[in-house]
Amino acid sequence: MPRLDRIDFALLRLLRKNARLPNKDLAAKAGIAPSTALERVRRLRESRAILGFHAEIAPEAVGIGLQALIAVRLTRHSRDLVDGFHDHLLRLPEVLAFYHLAGADDFLVHVGVRDSGHLRDFALTAFTQRPEVAHIETRLIFEFRRNPELPVYP
Repeated sequence: MPRLDRIDFALLRLLRKNARLPNKDLAAKAGIAPSTALERVRRLRESRAILGFHAEIAPEAVGIGLQALIAVRLTRHSRDLVDGFHDHLLRLPEVLAFYHLAGADDFLVHVGVRDSGHLRDFALTAFTQRPEVAHIETRLIFEFRRNPELPVYP
């Protein structure tokens, strides 16, 4: 990963808030020429400092009426079990995001489902029937917001 400077950080902050910002506006807000902004963003993408651009979708628009965090504890913390469970999570359309953790739980899984019945059936099928899963604990999410600010540690 290349070393980023203050202009790179400014571009990243601006794009995190609005990835659809036209290059001309991005350049003006960063205080650089449009050609410089275009080249910098290209370099940030090629170096994988920018991993992608995504649309933020209203959960209700796609039928998600309930979100939850499911803490998962595996029977043992081995490479094979962790990798296998990781691959399993990637195949589940209800999984919005997941985190592999240190501590009492091995994974924290953010899921989006239609309703409480769907959550119950999903948890039973996707987690409790898996031999590597020792324990799950589910917490309902009342509100979720992504912080558009980017903490920067130069």
